[in-house]
Amino acid sequence: MTETLTSPTTRSPVAPPVLGGLGLFTVLLGAALPLIDFFIVNVALPTIGRDLHASETVLELVVAGYGVSYAVLLVLGGRLGDLFGRREFFLGGMAAFGLTSLACGLAPSAWTLVAARVAQGAAAAAMLPQVLATIQSATEGPRRAKAMGLYGATAGLSMVAGQILGGVLVAADIAGTGWRSVFLVNVPVVVVGLFLAARAVPETRSQRPEPVDGPGTVLLAVSLLTLLVPLTEGRAAGWPLWTWPALAAFPFAAWAFYAVERRADRQGRTPLVPPSLFALTSLRRGLVMIVPFSIGFSGFMFVIAVALQRGAGLGPVPAGLALAPMAVVFFAVSLCGPRLVARYGTRVVTAGGLIQAVGVTLIVLAALRSWPDLGVLELLPGAAVAGAGQALQLPVLFRIILSEVPPTRAGVGGGVMITTQQSGLALGVATLGSLFLALVPGWGMRDALVTTLLVQLAGVALTTALSLRLPRSIS
Repeated sequence: MTETLTSPTTRSPVAPPVLGGLGLFTVLLGAALPLIDFFIVNVALPTIGRDLHASETVLELVVAGYGVSYAVLLVLGGRLGDLFGRREFFLGGMAAFGLTSLACGLAPSAWTLVAARVAQGAAAAAMLPQVLATIQSATEGPRRAKAMGLYGATAGLSMVAGQILGGVLVAADIAGTGWRSVFLVNVPVVVVGLFLAARAVPETRSQRPEPVDGPGTVLLAVSLLTLLVPLTEGRAAGWPLWTWPALAAFPFAAWAFYAVERRADRQGRTPLVPPSLFALTSLRRGLVMIVPFSIGFSGFMFVIAVALQRGAGLGPVPAGLALAPMAVVFFAVSLCGPRLVARYGTRVVTAGGLIQAVGVTLIVLAALRSWPDLGVLELLPGAAVAGAGQALQLPVLFRIILSEVPPTRAGVGGGVMITTQQSGLALGVATLGSLFLALVPGWGMRDALVTTLLVQLAGVALTTALSLRLPRSIS
């Protein structure tokens, strides 16, 4: 038996952090919570409105307040994790998410709920960027490809499952909690997540931590606020005067943000979003694809929920279960993504776009043929096929975007990607949702639904065309 001794003056090399199976499960649980909460509210809004006597404008703020604060603070959350430690920020963000979920569930008034939702979005922004950064920093090779595939599967499944879960919880009315259960359900999940994270998630941070960029942070926040707030609130509020100056200010705020960041990058300082990051072809082209994909995804989820409940007369549970085939197929197909990418490269994304287009077309035909008797059976073929196509796009896009980002900037890269995705999700509800609701009075529910789905189909065609410009292989 031999023993290796080291002298007091000799230091053993520090082993790199490794994300094990339990740690990966824990961070994926943290990734699921914010996305579920973005969609879980959709089917609960009518009940919230009746219980808290909230107007449509205030109900829009329940959704928009969460989504906007989440999107605005994501990049900052990634930078702070790089700087102070991703595990600590993950734990802190998860704890804050649990507390703000409790505040949402106990809210005595509509405006209290809006404030709690804004705080909940901020907590999500502290937690979620650490998930991708930890995966990037504590895995490599095939393990990283598998972890990224599971992250994409979790993200897509969470967005569909959130709407299904919301319907089930509202209908179940557990202990008389009604809509409050869609928020209170987070609390025990967070307690379990904190217990696991404290034991299984390794600490990682940037080897060259970069300080927070104050001017860049403020200008990015102004840019996103001037775009997202008027678009998400404008329709419900009747497009008041303030929405138009806000939208007009967006391009100037965005240009000022880019100019400040470019100057900081050229001067050797550390911008919030380094423009040099966009020199990475995979990141730049992947982000361009994420926008129309996310707009179409969230717009579809919002529109189908409204159409099935208000038009087809389904309750929250049947309306949610109508999307169950999409969720099941998405998860099953996404698990095959790494093997398919290894064999066919990024052409998997192109195939996914074509398959999704077939699925949306089948849903359009079902609406034309069966309305208003549109339920699980009628939607099953289209939802299943669309879910398969989405599963071949979203998880692979996540992996493509981050494939060339160095581990030292993993938090920033993840923050930029999720900010782009979250902004697209918010824009989807604002644009496709507004189009649908504007068409309903004149055209009727069926024709408004079909027209909106055809617009989404044009977006699917755009993402499919853009996928041809992706790098053929992923490192």
